Amino acid sequence: MPLPGEIEEAASSVPGFDCEAVLSAELARQFFAQGYKFCLRYLPRAQAALNLSAPEATDILYSGVALMPVQHVRAPGWFPDQALGQQDGQEAAAMAKAIGFPAGVNVWCDVEEVNTAAQAQDVIVYCRAWHQAVRVGGYAPGLYVGAGALLTGQQLFDLPFQHYWRSSSRVPDILNRGYQVVQFNPSIQMNGISVDLDITLPDKQGGAARWLRVSSVPPALEQQERRNG
Repeated sequence: MPLPGEIEEAASSVPGFDCEAVLSAELARQFFAQGYKFCLRYLPRAQAALNLSAPEATDILYSGVALMPVQHVRAPGWFPDQALGQQDGQEAAAMAKAIGFPAGVNVWCDVEEVNTAAQAQDVIVYCRAWHQAVRVGGYAPGLYVGAGALLTGQQLFDLPFQHYWRSSSRVPDILNRGYQVVQFNPSIQMNGISVDLDITLPDKQGGAARWLRVSSVPPALEQQERRNG
């Protein structure tokens, strides 16, 4: 069943967060009331009970918080290659579709903590295969650049991605483009869970992240929330 909302280009300079905790409807509304306008949640892989589901995504969207999915990175020390990139990309697109995300929203690839025995070319072919699989699946591929990604700013720019998310780690600038989402350090405790704070920005080419957002809560749901609140 499709999730509610419309795909939009992310507004500039608005605060958001990413987290591994499941967000209830009440918790999502609390974050929205505190000024947080978007969040990123994880697609199923590890720790299945903590991953994004269709009911949670619906609760987040009806709170007013915009939403984008990100795929869990593999275990630290993983070895990237083309076949793995294709497999992971197909899985990410399939999971996003199963949850109900419409075509065109950003689905993010998390690249970090690559085995130090790997070469930059191994990461490049993984990323290209992942990008292709997610694009064929109908989504806008995005790349989260984390610690130990092994790529230079020029190598990142040369990838086919049009959307980049900068981690809170020390990572290279992306030449001629920059980042559309920036994560801050350190993680903080807020509303009883651990979150990483983020902000959205247009990159140097005017590109922006693409999120899913409900612009107005249906009247029936709004009345129900008032009764419950």
